Amino acid sequence: MRFETQLETYYFKRYILEVAIATLEQGMTASKLETYRFLPPVDAWGFPKYPGRTVILPPGADLSEELVKFVEANEPHLREPDCWLGTWINPHTQHCYLDITTSCRCLEEARRVAMELSTKGGRKIVAIYNAKLDETVYLWDDFRG
Repeated sequence: MRFETQLETYYFKRYILEVAIATLEQGMTASKLETYRFLPPVDAWGFPKYPGRTVILPPGADLSEELVKFVEANEPHLREPDCWLGTWINPHTQHCYLDITTSCRCLEEARRVAMELSTKGGRKIVAIYNAKLDETVYLWDDFRG
């Protein structure tokens, strides 16, 4: 990413740090790159729109550094109107997932779309998540831990 001023650079660095801290504190986040704002909990099921672009980090990885790399590699997708920067720590493995999150309001539609994207994207989507309900639905039995 390119910034016009030093202040813009600092705003981006602060955003990245806030995402990293919130991920470690809450176990997941969704935020909009264009505004640096977190998505409030909504009654919708979130999942990766581009599962092949998901990055899975081992426990202890430098989350801030990896977030910068992820944003730089995926900036055009993260700026799509229906996409957010998503983070999730799998409670069974402690691996941190960085993805381009989208959502559906209906659980069954979200499950169907996520399964289709898993097939097309070349990587299984582990789970879908509803922040308002604080509920995770695992899509594959082998990912439950």
